[in-house]
Amino acid sequence: MGANWNWGCNMTPRERVLMAIAHEEPDRVPIDFAAWRSSGIQAPAYAALRRHLGINADKPFKLYDLMQQLAEPEPELIERFHGDVVQIHRLEPSFGIRIDAWKPMTLADGTQCLVPRDYNPVPRAGGGWSLLAPDGTEVARMLSSGGYFEPVHFPLANARTPADIEAAPWPVMTAEEAAFIRAQGERWRRESDYATLACFGGNILENGNFMFGFAEFMLRLGTDRDLVEYFFDRLVRWHIANLEVFLPAIEGIVDIVAVGDDLGTQTSLIVSPTTYRQLVKPRQAKVYDYIRRNSTAHLFLHSCGAIEPILGDLIEIGVEIINPVQIGAAGMEPEKLKRKYGKHLTFWGGGCDTQHTLPLGTVADVEAEVRRLVATFKPGGGFVFTQVHNILANVPPEKIAAMYDTAYSSAPYA
Repeated sequence: MGANWNWGCNMTPRERVLMAIAHEEPDRVPIDFAAWRSSGIQAPAYAALRRHLGINADKPFKLYDLMQQLAEPEPELIERFHGDVVQIHRLEPSFGIRIDAWKPMTLADGTQCLVPRDYNPVPRAGGGWSLLAPDGTEVARMLSSGGYFEPVHFPLANARTPADIEAAPWPVMTAEEAAFIRAQGERWRRESDYATLACFGGNILENGNFMFGFAEFMLRLGTDRDLVEYFFDRLVRWHIANLEVFLPAIEGIVDIVAVGDDLGTQTSLIVSPTTYRQLVKPRQAKVYDYIRRNSTAHLFLHSCGAIEPILGDLIEIGVEIINPVQIGAAGMEPEKLKRKYGKHLTFWGGGCDTQHTLPLGTVADVEAEVRRLVATFKPGGGFVFTQVHNILANVPPEKIAAMYDTAYSSAPYA
C-alpha cells in the first residue's frame, strides 16, 4: 500500500492532536509514530524498517531507551509515516544513564547504532547481559533469549520501618535536567509544528514493584499495610518535589504530560477495585491534581492490562488520555470502551494488537484489524492512532509499514 496520499489537510500536527483530545473531529486521525516509551520500536526492527524503506539506511540512529531497547525515530521516518507527535526526553530515562552524549555500538544481533556514552553492558556467564551500578551492583539483566533489560535490584526489598523507606534514594530533578528538557521543547516549538509529549512518571502502585520487587510488594500489600501506606505517601511527596522542577521546565512548550502506573494484568486488575480505591487512587489524585493545577498540558496515563473496572475512577481524578488501550485484555473490547468512555477519554493506542496480530498475523490481517479499529475509535475525535505497545525486534518491516499506512489511509474524517 502506498503512503503518498494528499487529503488536502490544512491542519498542523499539533492542531490535529489537540483537536482530537478536545473530542472534536480534526481533518484526520492523528498518528503517534514511535513517539514515546510505550509506542516505540525496538532497535533491530527499526533498523530493518529503514532498510526496507531505503531511508537513512547507512546513517547511525540512537538507541535512547535502554530498558526496552527502543530507537529514537528520525524526522524522515516520522514524516514518512505522518506522525503528529514528538517526545521531550528526560536526561536519564532508564537506569540513571544520561542520553546527552553518544558512542557507536553493535548490538548482539548485529544492529549498528549510537548508544549513550555510559551504557556498558557486561556479558553474563550464563548468557545475556548485565548493567552494573558504579559500585558493581547488578541493577538490570537481559537474558540471552530476551530483547530488553529487566530490573533486578530492589532497594526496599528488606525495608521494615519508615526509617528504612526514608533511607532509600529519593533524587529530585536537578536544574541541569530541567534545562535539558526545556531546550528540547523550545527547539521543537521553534523548528516544527508537532505536538509534544513529555513523560514524567509519577507511578504509585508500580513504583512498589520497582522498589520492593513485584512478589515482595504484593505480599506487603496484604501483610504490612501501614508500611505500604507510608511508602505511598512518601512517593507522593517525592513526585510533587520533582513536579516543582519539571512543570516549570515544560510549561508553554509541552502539550501532553504522560504519567504511568500499570494497574492491570491480562485478565484482571493487579489489586482489587477496593484496594485500588483505598490505597492507590487517593495518592494518584494528589499527584494528578498538582499537575492539573500547575500546568496547561493535558494529562495522559499509561496503564497496561484489564483496567476497565476503574476507568471511571481515572476519569474522576483527572485523566484525559489513556494508553496503551490493551484491547486483548479482559473487558477491554474496543466497542465497549468507545461507547462507555469515549466522551470523557481520548484513546491513545489500541490501533493494532501487538501481542497477536502484528507479530503473528499476515500483512492482510494487520491491514484488516487497523481498518476495523480506526473505524471503531475515530468517531467524534478522542483517538490518536498507535499500536497497543512497543513493536518488538522480530516484527517484519512490511507489517510495520502496512500498519501505519493503513492507519493513514483510514484516517480522514471527511
